Amino acid sequence: MIKLKQVCHGLIVATALLSLQQVALAKTVVVTMTAMEKEISIDNSGTKYPGWTFDGTMPGKFVRVTEGDTVDFTLINPAENKNSHSMDFHAAQVDVLNEFAPVKPGEKKHFIFQAKVPGLFLYHCGANPMVQHIARGMFGVILVDPKGGYTKAYPKPDREYVLIQSQYFPDAENYKAMLENQGWAGSLINGKILHYDPVHDPNASQVLEAKPGERVRIYFANANINMPVALHPIAGIWERVYINGNPKNTLYGIQTYNVGVAEADTFDIVPPAGRITNNAIVDHNMSAALRGAITILMNKPDADPKKGTGNQIIIP
Repeated sequence: MIKLKQVCHGLIVATALLSLQQVALAKTVVVTMTAMEKEISIDNSGTKYPGWTFDGTMPGKFVRVTEGDTVDFTLINPAENKNSHSMDFHAAQVDVLNEFAPVKPGEKKHFIFQAKVPGLFLYHCGANPMVQHIARGMFGVILVDPKGGYTKAYPKPDREYVLIQSQYFPDAENYKAMLENQGWAGSLINGKILHYDPVHDPNASQVLEAKPGERVRIYFANANINMPVALHPIAGIWERVYINGNPKNTLYGIQTYNVGVAEADTFDIVPPAGRITNNAIVDHNMSAALRGAITILMNKPDADPKKGTGNQIIIP
């Protein structure tokens, strides 16, 4: 009986120490974004579009934290803007009428939340009309890495890329048409039509790269207004799909996975070792693919070592 009590006591102490260690490792991540109403390019030819953005880019910055971290966020809406803007983090559990409230020009909004659930989450502007704010570029993703780190069930990738798909509506002022899914003329990947596809667009200068046999992790988000995405790697198979980016929700050997509107999922692909191959990551809804939702992944021994790492997780 004494030994049993000692074992139980030891387990309790060990659990307490682990909890304290996890609390100690948690950190506060300060994130500041500025709403910018400015022209942006929506294709590889430099076609201009009157965007509404976070920090001047579509998509906004890639935010990465660890499960348990606190996000200290500030949204600045400069006085020269004409519209109210807001921030809706899908990773946050807060008050929609408080933290996510619109910010008028010349004002700012500050709030704090704890990233309690691991996974990949969309963020976007939620000010009215929300459909227009998203369509004009106010979206991005926040990745909440699991506090347990990499495991056999969630192996460390060799390269990581963020891909966010959205719809291009040339008539930026007609939010009623956006609401009815009328007038969309292109599918954007990280803000541009055929952004990483020199096969179909001679003006495209970038592709995703990896070495044969490397594990490539794609963080994919659907920022379309109305359309799901049937994500498929042509000439490949998704080795794993982590639904919502959470390692607890894992599928294996998937040809195509449907990503709902405002959903974000994580995809692993491992190209064959020992030979050069290429994949085309597409929305298998052909109306979207042939309007721009095609991304080329080149797998070759001399792959750029910087691509898929550091600030090249989103290739400009």
